[in-house]
Amino acid sequence: MRLSRYFMPILKENPKEAEIVSHRLMLRAGMIRQQSQGIYSWLPLGKRVLDKVNAIIREEQNRAGAIELSMPTLQSAELWQESGRYDAYGKEMLRIKDRQDRPMLYGPTNEEMVTDIFRSSVKSYKDLPLNLYHIQLKFRDEIRPRFGTMRSREFMMKDAYSFDLTREGAEHSYNKMFAAYLRTFDRLGLRAIPMRADTGPIGGNLSHEFIILADTGESEVFCHKDFVGFDIPGENTDFDSVDGLKAIFDKWTSLYAATSEMHDEAAFDAVPEAERLSARGIEVGHIFYFGTKYSEPMGAKVQGPDGKEHFVHMGSYGIGPTRLVPAIIEASHDDNGIIWPASVAPFDVVVINMKVGDEACDDTCELIYAALKKAGKDVLYDDSDDRAGTKFATADLIGVPVQIIAGPRAVANGEVEVKDRKTGARETMTIEAAINRFVA
Repeated sequence: MRLSRYFMPILKENPKEAEIVSHRLMLRAGMIRQQSQGIYSWLPLGKRVLDKVNAIIREEQNRAGAIELSMPTLQSAELWQESGRYDAYGKEMLRIKDRQDRPMLYGPTNEEMVTDIFRSSVKSYKDLPLNLYHIQLKFRDEIRPRFGTMRSREFMMKDAYSFDLTREGAEHSYNKMFAAYLRTFDRLGLRAIPMRADTGPIGGNLSHEFIILADTGESEVFCHKDFVGFDIPGENTDFDSVDGLKAIFDKWTSLYAATSEMHDEAAFDAVPEAERLSARGIEVGHIFYFGTKYSEPMGAKVQGPDGKEHFVHMGSYGIGPTRLVPAIIEASHDDNGIIWPASVAPFDVVVINMKVGDEACDDTCELIYAALKKAGKDVLYDDSDDRAGTKFATADLIGVPVQIIAGPRAVANGEVEVKDRKTGARETMTIEAAINRFVA
């Protein structure tokens, strides 16, 4: 992508409305634009990151055996009246009526709708277990949206829903998502700690929030320091192994970890003082097991091996991609801007032409740009007429992991400079070596 043809509205000044680093940097880098309170457009640079986050989420959901579908954003109120949540949910739910005066709502979550899909199609235990997921925009009319897309009214959510014949089966499904979440956040460059959590309006009696530690976190969290060094489940994790997944769950819940809502002061005091960690945290995922809370009132049951009908046991599992993007920035930035993990960076490399119009610089940059694109790399070519300082500031601000800098003096010697955005380390090398480093 040539910067001269790209839409990336950089802001030179810090926006006054931005209270935290991620909100400020997302606005300055031209990733998002606020349309109304708590509602944002995702501009091209931001959408590239969001798409890469979603791709990793999909890969790990699919690896764990979940199956993707797509459900509508608008839902019939009748389904929520069946479950008993329509009147109980509160003002966060946006209620509307269609032209036939039928009550509708903009879905804040999808337990009712997916239960309706399940009950209309699945009749036998032989079709279980089943886990259905989608990635969709949702709306909750937050009383105080803040921090940009960290806490917005319209947001994107990956929500998965599991169906099992028994509680034991449902716990295995829960453990699948537990391990999948650990892998997902690790691939996004985050260390997420699962903590016992309140089930809130979703309901149920087993729940964990996945929390990353950050000074700008919304709530205080308490945990054992050893979580920071725990090994993440590998790519070869067997998601069909009941014992294997139970061992992962047991390890990651063996030490104290809880959000402020579930904090037990006495239990935390029992942790050796040197091993206690009290910090602010950002929730990046939440999983629930809630048994037959929805299947019973909505009649979602299957015939079991005993020939009798059984209400299915369910769980739900949420990750907020539009929340994850600012969370990654909170965890990875410096005074100059964003430092993206390679897995979600909007571009792999930015090629910076220090003197546009200089034949040697132009030819060198075109050569590198074409070679990296041919190798399948996402490349941003800064062919703008901006001054050198502006080009460097832009590259640092948007956080592309690698900068290849072509200036007249270096190019005359057949060389370019390669800068690592994270460490700031610079290395001068031949043009061929620079290309080979990223295409090999």
